[in-house]
Amino acid sequence: MKNTIRMQDLDRRLDRAAKDPDKFVASARRIARDLDRRGAALELDPPSAWRKPTEEESGRPTARPTLAQQFRSEVDEILPMDREEEARLARRIEFARVRLELALQRADLDEEDLQANLDPGSFDASGCVPTECRLPAEVLDRWRELHALRSEMVERNLYLVLINVERYSHTTAAPMDLIQEGSAALFRAVDGFDWRRGLLFRTYAVHWLNQAFRSYLYNFSHTVRVPVYLQKALKHINDAKSQLGDDNASVEEIADKTNLGENVVATAMWASRSSYSLDVEFEDNGEGGRLRDLLESDDDGDPYDASIEDVSLEDSISQALERLSDRERFVVCMRFGIGVEREHTLAEVAAELGVSLERVRQIQVRAVHKMRTPLLRRQAEPFLN
Repeated sequence: MKNTIRMQDLDRRLDRAAKDPDKFVASARRIARDLDRRGAALELDPPSAWRKPTEEESGRPTARPTLAQQFRSEVDEILPMDREEEARLARRIEFARVRLELALQRADLDEEDLQANLDPGSFDASGCVPTECRLPAEVLDRWRELHALRSEMVERNLYLVLINVERYSHTTAAPMDLIQEGSAALFRAVDGFDWRRGLLFRTYAVHWLNQAFRSYLYNFSHTVRVPVYLQKALKHINDAKSQLGDDNASVEEIADKTNLGENVVATAMWASRSSYSLDVEFEDNGEGGRLRDLLESDDDGDPYDASIEDVSLEDSISQALERLSDRERFVVCMRFGIGVEREHTLAEVAAELGVSLERVRQIQVRAVHKMRTPLLRRQAEPFLN
């Protein structure tokens, strides 16, 4: 049977070490070395230990819950922690992290080696390790312990995500997307939480949750991503319009009110333009038609017309050919059939110019290199897809 130490026994030792917070890490190292000499692993609590007992279903058919409803019901089953339980779990996490560092040192590895060999997506909630992982068994055991304790702290504070996500219900972001961002942010909060400060974890985690929610809204709430600094500037612009009482206030008036540069105000207002799907319906009942119906062509033939393009391939190539010398332009046109009946071989072009085949190849390579500009690439890209 594998040698293990119960969490209650570990808590007693860590509680004594916590009486001198400044020396806690040193005490944790001594405890870790003692357990390592004994070959003792932590006796991790199963997830059912911090969940309410499941009630028997009544047998009545119920409607299938939505994903958000199912998530909320599962979070409601998780038992909350009081201040003392939370502090003890935080000390367990710090101890597990110290013990993992010692295991890495003995294996002559570091954090980068650990991250390079561990893919979090390949582990389940219990920290099961894939067989192809090449890290030493001791390191994997220590990582599994830390992973399980961090996951417990996150799960027992998931209610914070549901509470704080309500503040963003007026936004266009999907609630489940925000919940996902908040759940990931809790792991970052766990890694930065310091129990020595005497704060509750929720006081510290709320900062990380709001930061994650705002970051998601700034980066993904628009069809076309608008830089964060422009979105923040737009908030000041809207406040200035409210103060001025004029939604059509000029750039100069808004810049004077917000102390922003006129170029920033103009750019932010331009970037805030709304975008609409061509399939958007004019009425909620679906009987009002769609935007694309107004743009539909009456022509029964090919709907594509080269005239609708901002640039034509012919114009783009002509502009690129202007960068070449007369000889280079002649070689390119002959070789690729531009403005002539067909493409010509190197031998045919060499006979026309009275030079060797190698000389024609060199001219062609130099000419193509001159034509390969970012502008031509952008202009030609629509025709190459």
